[in-house]
Amino acid sequence: MVQLTVDLGGRPGADCRGFCEYCYFRHVGDVAPLGCRYCPPFRVGCDYCSRGVKEQYSGFKPLSTVADDILASLQMIPDGIDRVTISGGGDPSCYPEFRDLIELLGSMEAPLHIGYTSGKGFDDPAIADFLIENGLTEVSYTIFSADPALRRRYMHDPTPEASLAVMKRLCEEIDVYAAAVVLPGVNDGADLEQTCAWLDEAGAKGLILMRFANATEQGLILGNAPLIPGRQVESVEAFRRRVTDLSGRYSLKISGTPLWDPEIGSPFAILGEPDLMEKLPAVRAQASVITGSVAAPYIRRVLDARGGCDVVPVAKEIACLITLDDLKSLDPADLEETVIIPGRCFVHDRQASELLSGDGTIRTVLRGPDMLTADAETSMGMNRNDVLQMEMEGFSALIHCINQNGRKK
Repeated sequence: MVQLTVDLGGRPGADCRGFCEYCYFRHVGDVAPLGCRYCPPFRVGCDYCSRGVKEQYSGFKPLSTVADDILASLQMIPDGIDRVTISGGGDPSCYPEFRDLIELLGSMEAPLHIGYTSGKGFDDPAIADFLIENGLTEVSYTIFSADPALRRRYMHDPTPEASLAVMKRLCEEIDVYAAAVVLPGVNDGADLEQTCAWLDEAGAKGLILMRFANATEQGLILGNAPLIPGRQVESVEAFRRRVTDLSGRYSLKISGTPLWDPEIGSPFAILGEPDLMEKLPAVRAQASVITGSVAAPYIRRVLDARGGCDVVPVAKEIACLITLDDLKSLDPADLEETVIIPGRCFVHDRQASELLSGDGTIRTVLRGPDMLTADAETSMGMNRNDVLQMEMEGFSALIHCINQNGRKK
């Protein structure tokens, strides 16, 4: 599939009618560059880990600039496009020239996909038919709650009734994937039941439930924890049970992040396929594989089935959000001389090597695959075979990295 991505720019909190109460980008501090795989070897910090991770754009791009970007991209695509995805740091529904943009993209006669919207910019329900008529076929739409009062209070949606009316109309004609951050004591319990029922009746394709994060170890790496002081956070396992329960009682697909997709069995659906695991390469060397606390037990089970390897969890729950501070909690003496860190984590390679060689033993730090499995946001549009193929490729690459660089058993 040839996809054209249309980046509108925009800033969280500024170009979305204000931060939602639970937004990951609230209270972002003036943190130093984190370091990442894109940094130069001898400098910590690049555009991605100093500005991009905070989505510090200068604001929405003018439509003329967006059109120029589209034209430049089309010149690099000789065979036409199969899909157009609208994205940006701000909310597309709040884009000042939204109607003109949609008409422009609709004239390309390719299916349109809005990668994310809260709907807070939709004040007139009639915009739904306009979107349908111009080729919108899929949208990821934050609902939070089907109760307009809760949307108004926690999303700061000035016209929640209109936003929900637009969502409901879109559900009748196109693929709508809803999303909701679950705030304990706010939109869980009976309210979440009502939201699931509302979406089910409206015809939504799926609902992604996102566990609220309020602490650094849960993923707030931009100096902005807590988002809501005193607000409790559900445990990962309790959240998984909630997702499982709801998934069994409604016809739309319900999955959760960080855990899990009951329909597919992911993340790490491969654990339910012993025949497939037998086809993975055998682990013939030793290395220390560093990962997040959620993924660690699953990765250990897969690697143990193929010969075993040292899997080292840190306190950070999500592997791709591991920073240098997480590595400081490890005792280098407990690590192998080859250390594999998550491919997308926010750590500068040189700093990691220096830190983990602090006991006098020089350690080689390598990056593993970008992804070993699919979280709910990824698996929502996939089938089980797609996820299993991703996991086979990811674990094969990880094991090859271990065997090629680790200490031979």
